[in-house]
Amino acid sequence: MKASPADQRRLLDLADADLAVRQADNARRNPEQAGRVKELLADRATHSAELTRRLGARDDAKAELARIESDVEVVDARTARDNERLAATTSAKDAQGLEHEIASLAKRKSDLEDAELEVMERLDAAEAAVAEQEALIASVNEEGTRLSAAAKESVADATSRHESASRDRAAIASSLPADLVGMYERLAARGNGAGLLQRRTCGGCHMVLSGTDLNVLRAAAEDDVVTCPECGCILVRGEDSGL
Repeated sequence: MKASPADQRRLLDLADADLAVRQADNARRNPEQAGRVKELLADRATHSAELTRRLGARDDAKAELARIESDVEVVDARTARDNERLAATTSAKDAQGLEHEIASLAKRKSDLEDAELEVMERLDAAEAAVAEQEALIASVNEEGTRLSAAAKESVADATSRHESASRDRAAIASSLPADLVGMYERLAARGNGAGLLQRRTCGGCHMVLSGTDLNVLRAAAEDDVVTCPECGCILVRGEDSGL
């Protein structure tokens, strides 16, 4: 294939435009914040499961405290009733029985109050644990919201760059011979489409060409479209190609 040296050099601009298009497309598909946002989603799921467990422990403590308080009320009611009966009885036997029951109720209430204190301490700790976990989730949500907003801005910026690079790419391609662009695109579909030959090194694969390969290139006409023997890309020759 033949192409003017100027058109061949324009292939490098086309390759640069293609690179800009790919980079912008990758940036809009994979914003830099995406990885951290994914981590935060996983963290939030873990933290939410832990919050559920802590809420369950707190609710269990509340239920246990309510039961103890209810038992205390029952004991107080029975004690008050027995005291009334004791004050009204004239039977020494009945009085002895009531006094024994009142003493048992007092012991029962003391035990309940000890248990109540223990459960109240456990409830306080459970409330603190819940608050701590809720604060952690709020922090994760805040970071996630901030990063999501930043990701949207990054995607919008990358989309704008992609559109601009695509327009530039189309303009460059339209200014070149169709057969040259077709050859470039076929090569670019499987690797590098074009690369500058500098100091005997291919700009596509960065391989230093052998003396034999360089001799072949030296023998080629200026408007011959030549390719790299290593990677197959179109080699664009210049003053510092080393030929």
